[in-house]
Amino acid sequence: MRAFRFRPIPFVATMLLVALGVSLGQWQDRRAAGKIAVQQQVDQAARAPALIVGGTPLEAAEVQHRRVSATGEFVAAWPILLDNRPQEGKGPGFYLLMPMRLAGTDTHVLVARGWLARPPGAAGLKPAIDTPSGPVTVTGVARSTMGKVMQLGSAPPVVPGAILQNIEVAQFAQASGLTLQPFFIEQSDPAQPGEALVRDWPAPSLGVEKHRGYAFQWYALAVMALLFFVTTGFRRGPT
Repeated sequence: MRAFRFRPIPFVATMLLVALGVSLGQWQDRRAAGKIAVQQQVDQAARAPALIVGGTPLEAAEVQHRRVSATGEFVAAWPILLDNRPQEGKGPGFYLLMPMRLAGTDTHVLVARGWLARPPGAAGLKPAIDTPSGPVTVTGVARSTMGKVMQLGSAPPVVPGAILQNIEVAQFAQASGLTLQPFFIEQSDPAQPGEALVRDWPAPSLGVEKHRGYAFQWYALAVMALLFFVTTGFRRGPT
C-alpha cells in the first residue's frame, strides 16, 4: 500500500517554483495582451483616412501607423542607404531614405522610398539612385522607426550617400541641418516604369505568438513542479 508523506522542504521549494511559473506566465500573458492592443491600433490606423503631411509639426505617436500623403520635392543630394535589409526572394539590399521638402514650407519629412538590391561585386558598392525632379506626391504609412539591425563596430558618420545600419530621424536632422517631421514615411506608391525600387514592406512584427509560447512554458513548469512533488511524495508503506 502506498501512502503520501508530506515533506516540508520539498513542499516549500515546489510552491516557490509554482509561484514563479504562474507569475512569469501571467507576465507573458500581459505582454501578449499589450501587443494585441497595439495590433488593434495598427488596424484602426490603417482604416482611417489618409493624413496630409504639411509644415505643421506633428507628434510621431499621433501618426504612427497612419496612412499619410505628402507633396514636395526630394532633396536628391541627401540619400541614405540602410544596409542589410533583405527582401523576400531577392537577397540582401538597402532601404533608400531621402528627405522631401514639403511644398510651401521649410519643413522636410524622411521618405523610405523603397528597397534596392545590392550591386554584385565588392562590398561597399552603391546601387544607382533615380530621383524624380520637381514636385511629387507620395503616399504611405507613418513609422517612428525603420527597424534596427545589429551594428558591428562604430557607426559611420551620417553624410550624404552614407551606408548605415540604422538611423533615427533626430540623427538625420542633426547631421543635415534640416527641419524634419519626427517620423518616416514608408512609401507605398506603385513603382514607376523602369524604377528599380521595390516597395513590398514587411509587416511590423509584434511577436504575440512568441509571448503566448513563453507563457505556456512557464505554466507548464508550475504544473510539472506540482506533479513532481505529489508523485514523489507517495511511498510504499507496510502491508
